[in-house]
Amino acid sequence: MSYRPPTTVRDRDDVRAVRYLESYFGRPYTGAHFDEWPEQSPDRFTADDLVAVSFLSVFVPPLAARKLLLTEADHFAALLTAVGPDRDLVEEAEHLGPEWPARELHAAVLALPGVGPTITSKLLARKRPRLLPVYDSVVAQVTGSPIQWEPLRQLLRAEDGALHQYLEQLRQRAVVPPHVSALRIYDVLTWMEGKDADYRPQSREEQLGAELAEPETTAD
Repeated sequence: MSYRPPTTVRDRDDVRAVRYLESYFGRPYTGAHFDEWPEQSPDRFTADDLVAVSFLSVFVPPLAARKLLLTEADHFAALLTAVGPDRDLVEEAEHLGPEWPARELHAAVLALPGVGPTITSKLLARKRPRLLPVYDSVVAQVTGSPIQWEPLRQLLRAEDGALHQYLEQLRQRAVVPPHVSALRIYDVLTWMEGKDADYRPQSREEQLGAELAEPETTAD
């Protein structure tokens, strides 16, 4: 399945891109609080992670939370450690094949009871915000594809990292705090473009999250 970047990015539509970022981080949408919530344990899931992803309108089911935080905490800590420290996806020089450690982590979280691809991606983005992108069905409708790390890595690395540099420039122009990763800027632009197109959450985990979050501020 082919992957297409949002038109805002593909066409280098600076005006629309900055407007999206100013709206998202300036209102702010609840999703902006995801980026503000402090991270103290990058190699271990904590209760703070469950709070953080709730700002992205998903809620980790209790049995899954128990495994992440208690009964299988050491296992998930080992998987996070194997991924290595956070770094920009553009820095990954090698093909992200089946052996890429993040894939094992993704599969383990996805296997938790009641956890689907959207909750999984947001938990992983919480732990490695520069490396692992946020994904949901709105993003999928914009890109025409389920989550695909390798096409995105290639896109960011093309032309000596031109897209990554562009995202950094947009962050500065929109006065978004520097701790917000270029990958997160890309996610927000993609999601806001989907919102403009009136794309709606399609999975049950997203629909339930949207019902529980405040309608006027619900955001990826």
